[in-house]
Amino acid sequence: METTEAARVEGSDRFAAAARLADRFLENIESVVHGKREEVKLVLAALVCGGHVLFEDVPGTAKTVLARAIAQSIDGATPSRIQCTPDLQPTDVTGLSIFNQKERDFEFRPGPIFANVVLVDEINRAMPKTQSALLEAMAEQQVTVDGETRVLPDPFLLFATENPIEYEGTFPLPEAQLDRFFLKTALGYPDAADERRILAEQRTGHPLRLLEPVLTVEEVQQLRRAAQDVYVDDLIQSWIVDLVRVTRDHELVSIGASVRGSLALERAARGWALLNDRAFVVPEDVERLFLPVLLHRIMFRPAFLAEARREGWPAASARFKESCLAAAPKPEASTEGAVVPLSS
Repeated sequence: METTEAARVEGSDRFAAAARLADRFLENIESVVHGKREEVKLVLAALVCGGHVLFEDVPGTAKTVLARAIAQSIDGATPSRIQCTPDLQPTDVTGLSIFNQKERDFEFRPGPIFANVVLVDEINRAMPKTQSALLEAMAEQQVTVDGETRVLPDPFLLFATENPIEYEGTFPLPEAQLDRFFLKTALGYPDAADERRILAEQRTGHPLRLLEPVLTVEEVQQLRRAAQDVYVDDLIQSWIVDLVRVTRDHELVSIGASVRGSLALERAARGWALLNDRAFVVPEDVERLFLPVLLHRIMFRPAFLAEARREGWPAASARFKESCLAAAPKPEASTEGAVVPLSS
């Protein structure tokens, strides 16, 4: 009994320390990205779960600022930016081997993918062969050039953006690559008060220049271990599986979410709970993450797409979510308010 109690106390202390790190991380980023707490938490949930994020958003909504803020908040982390164009080649992303005349041998020059936080701007403007160069990096955190596999830095977080208002000269992302993104979201425009604050702050320069790191790479790994230890009840795990399976049989769906969707939804719920200072997942976490984690993994039938064009994508998505929740109701017994310690 004493050993069990000691393990529970140790687990609780470990979670409390991780929760403080997460709060410090979030507050530091919010000092330069204003009024987007929920959206920033989504991105950080992907980071602590080892996932990648796809933004479908208009230009000028602080996507680059967010990527740089995350990198600058981690001591020793490096940011990188890849601007996609139709003539961008795979080696422009991964790097290539160049002959060194002095050494009389080939040496590898790493590309911009070799960074901790990578922003791939307008990914759908790159040709399919260049898009595919990102697949191995996203799925396995490595790239293979000239037959040699090279491991990418850890942590590794990739942001990709799509412009939703201009599709001329773009190459739609293949379904396999969409499924590699942990979640899809948007930052959107700030409200009037936050926009006035941005104007005042940037009168003499960007606040990013003053942003200091608040945690180390080792502490990011600590956050990831804590997220893995967040408690998910068997009822909630079963419900997650039921929800994902509903998307496969839904009348409006051509191809539903894969098992990768089930894994991502469960992992995201753990990360979201940690960022909300909880050591356990509640059904509301799964509800909140349903659309960001699953929607981009689903191929809809033309009838749904026609409805979405008429009433707007947000309204159609919300209606689809409600129909899935009705087909797979959430567990009645909620763990909210319970004290569930982390496993040792």
